[in-house]
Amino acid sequence: NFSTFLHQQFYHNNNTLANIKNNLKKNSAFVTLLIMKKIFILLCFILTCSNVVATETANFYTEDTSSIVLEAQAEFDWIDMSQIERDTQIQEYKDILFDYDIIKKYSKKEFKEKYSDFLKDKNWKEHYRLAILGVKQTENANICAFFFKKDILLVYALQYKENPYNVYYYNAYGNLQYVDEISENYPNFPYSSKQYRKNGKLISAIYFTSHDTQYMYEADGEFNGLWHKDKMYDKNGKQKVTRTNW
Repeated sequence: NFSTFLHQQFYHNNNTLANIKNNLKKNSAFVTLLIMKKIFILLCFILTCSNVVATETANFYTEDTSSIVLEAQAEFDWIDMSQIERDTQIQEYKDILFDYDIIKKYSKKEFKEKYSDFLKDKNWKEHYRLAILGVKQTENANICAFFFKKDILLVYALQYKENPYNVYYYNAYGNLQYVDEISENYPNFPYSSKQYRKNGKLISAIYFTSHDTQYMYEADGEFNGLWHKDKMYDKNGKQKVTRTNW
C-alpha cells in the first residue's frame, strides 16, 4: 500500500526527509490522478447508462401490442421544414411537457413514499435472469434489458400490466434506479413520459407523436433531439446519431 511504499523508500534508499516529502508529493499526485481517473470513468458509465436508458425507452413503450393503439398517420417532414416551423413545433411540445404542474424534483421522502412498493424488486433474481435471456414479458409484466456494449447489463425495466403508466428500472441487484411516469393517454398517441432518478430528480421528458417519432427534452427543457425510426435529428434538421434497436 501507499504507507509501505514510503517506508521502503526511506529504509532501502536512505532518503533524507526532504526526499521523502518530495516522493510523498509525487505519489500523492499520482494517487490523486488515479482517483480522478476512476471517478471520471464512473461518471462516464453513469452518463452512458442514463443516455442508453433514455434512448432505448422509446421503443420499449411502443412495442406493447396488447391494446388497440390509436395513431394519427403523418409524413415525416422535419428535414424539409423551415427553421421557424421546427422551432415552433419544439416549443409547442415543450409547453405540453413542462406545464405549470410539472414536478422537476421530488423530495426524497415524497419519492420514497410514492414508490415504496417498488424500491426493491422482490423477484429480482428471476427478472434479472429473464432480462439476460432476452425474455420480453411475463404474465404480469413487460421486461426490457439495457446493455452496455451488448454484454454488460446496465439495468432492466419492468412495466406492470395492471398499471402500465409507470416503468421501473433496476440494477442487477434489484435496486430501483429510475422511474418513468407516463401520461394517461398511453398507449394511444400522442402521449408523454417523464423519467426520474431514484433521488427524485427529473432526468428527461419525451413526447411521443407516433410509434416512429419521439421528441426528446432535457430536464431543464432544452431540446435534445427528435427520433424518427433509427435516426435522431437536431433542432436544425441535421442527423445526430442512429440507434440499432429500431
